[in-house]
Amino acid sequence: MHGFYGRLLRIDLTGGSFRVEEISDQVLASCLGGKGLGTLLLIKNVKPGADPLGPDNCLIFTAGPITGTAVPGSNRYGVFAKSPLTGLYGESYSGGGVASVMRKTGYDAIIIQGRSDKPVYLEISDGCVAFHNAEKLWGKDCYAAEDAVLEHVGVKGAQALVIGPAGENLVRFACIENNYWRSAGRTGMGAVMGAKKVKALVFHGSARCEPADGAGLKHYVAALVQKGRDNPGVHTYRKYGTPQLVSLMNTVGGFPSKYWTLGKLPGWESLTGDYLLENFEVQPKTCAPCFMNCGKLTRVTRGRHAGLAVEGPEYETIYSFGGLCCINDLAEIIFLNDLCDRLGVDTISAGNLAAFAMAASARGVLDEKLEYGDVDGVADLVTRIAHRRGVGDLLAEGVRPAADKLGVPELAIHVKGMEPAGYDPRVLHGMGLAYATSPRGACHLRSTFYKPELSGMIDPKTTAGKAELFIEFEDRLVIYDTLILCRFYRDLVQWGDLVNLVNLTTGLGTDEKQLRELAGGIVRATRLFNLSQGLSMADDLLPQRFHREPLENGDVLPEDNFRYMLSEYYRLRGWNGEGQPV
Repeated sequence: MHGFYGRLLRIDLTGGSFRVEEISDQVLASCLGGKGLGTLLLIKNVKPGADPLGPDNCLIFTAGPITGTAVPGSNRYGVFAKSPLTGLYGESYSGGGVASVMRKTGYDAIIIQGRSDKPVYLEISDGCVAFHNAEKLWGKDCYAAEDAVLEHVGVKGAQALVIGPAGENLVRFACIENNYWRSAGRTGMGAVMGAKKVKALVFHGSARCEPADGAGLKHYVAALVQKGRDNPGVHTYRKYGTPQLVSLMNTVGGFPSKYWTLGKLPGWESLTGDYLLENFEVQPKTCAPCFMNCGKLTRVTRGRHAGLAVEGPEYETIYSFGGLCCINDLAEIIFLNDLCDRLGVDTISAGNLAAFAMAASARGVLDEKLEYGDVDGVADLVTRIAHRRGVGDLLAEGVRPAADKLGVPELAIHVKGMEPAGYDPRVLHGMGLAYATSPRGACHLRSTFYKPELSGMIDPKTTAGKAELFIEFEDRLVIYDTLILCRFYRDLVQWGDLVNLVNLTTGLGTDEKQLRELAGGIVRATRLFNLSQGLSMADDLLPQRFHREPLENGDVLPEDNFRYMLSEYYRLRGWNGEGQPV
């Protein structure tokens, strides 16, 4: 089938071997690539009860049928495994320059199984798979490791994925890094890679996968670029990137602060996109081919971190370290951002854990003294988490087990064991539904439902009709993740566009109804995987603090309203009252 190679690479680390398997057109038509294919392979290869950090878990990388084409926003890969953070469905995605080169190796998916008895890095090309000794790389940070493996391979245009000390030490929210600052950040995929003793993956090749209608795809891309030229949202992303959300979320009172006790951070004005542009050296960056330029290569120009540069900081990093930890100095957040990128730590989870430690310290249940606003204390804590030293060993397990061990489970904010992103559901009620129903835990990206609630598409506080609109967003973005297409095109690429993209690349001749059915089938499949791993309806509930503890403006998410939305979601999905597909 066009748009695919029909080939799967299976790497056995235990035996130090690999083989190529066929993926039939029938299978590819039923799930497409990306999330659809990754989910299918996860179900087939990871048994119920498998230890996420054991050799029976698999690490699965996928591309989509538009990967490697000129479609803007298409240079993204997906990675799937049983999550060591939640024990459930794990998925993460990253941009940068890797995906298009990964695609040139000639595979639609790569499965890494087993466990090496010593550190290795894998060189994957369209000709072979090479197992390289990585013992001298073990312990290096992500930047140094990426530089080292690319220099060693020595192939022009090669791209690498790496883990840092956090992944090596099995921190359950360790991430996979590429191009220094791009992260497959959530659900602990870096820990799975570390458990398998894989320090890095390097890709290069020259394989080509031709679309069904190259001329038609070229015409579509030209039209999409033209549409983006006059789009206000595109212009805002180009100017500010995601920090644009800081002022908006503080204005509506939903910027989680002081470990989820406030919805507005005192001094938030020094964390905004405008402040970033006015006080730092900022250069737009993009994941080619893309016209958003949402990435911001930011250099600190004064103070103790002068000269430090990162691509970012993204809104979620500003929220987690700025809002939750009450740090209103953007240079210090950039410093913490850089530290996490070097160590290979998810900034959302890391900021949540640091703020949880502050709250636990204030309660007197944590021996460590850590106060809100203590930047150096946070940096030290993140470093200890990455190396599992002292209290860092406890926090490296994630907020749920840490809170349980400290005897304060009611304090911890999470769903399914994963800490939420920067949208308080006491203000944006639909985000409560998003956090609850995401198969990977408290996730903002599976539906990006903050978008319709903030834009006026639907009242944030209403419940009627919310589950229906939520499913509309969730299903469309499931198809984004099968292609794999960047979220920031959600206003430009609607169902009709997705139909065009699928047909132009694969030649399937699908229609909107069929795509919607495919999306629903993938959602069902992720649910069935989670149920097989022990999920129950209780895992779809929110922390009671969201229902019982109002924000400073009095906002709360009534539990009855939330349960109504959840039951409507189950009903519309065709699931029973316990959230089980029937």
